[in-house]
Amino acid sequence: MFYFVYILQSGKDSGLYIGMTGDLKKRLIQHQSGESQSTKARLPWALIYYEAYLEKKDAEGRERYLKSGSGRRFLDKQIKHHFLKHPRILND
Repeated sequence: MFYFVYILQSGKDSGLYIGMTGDLKKRLIQHQSGESQSTKARLPWALIYYEAYLEKKDAEGRERYLKSGSGRRFLDKQIKHHFLKHPRILND
């Protein structure tokens, strides 16, 4: 079994949501259908990134890091760099 750390981007305000799950497909459906209290106000969501781990503790650690101040700065830098390299994505 894999554990996934994932990042969603809101179509409403472009904000990010970071989560962890053992069933990525099911969790994405829950987010998109408004079943998740933490994301239903900012629908729709797009999956922009995910990582897979064999150990739950590793996924939990990565999620914790990405939600930290230094993890958020890392993500902001990575996302900005990606969109500068691929500006077409911003216009789609």
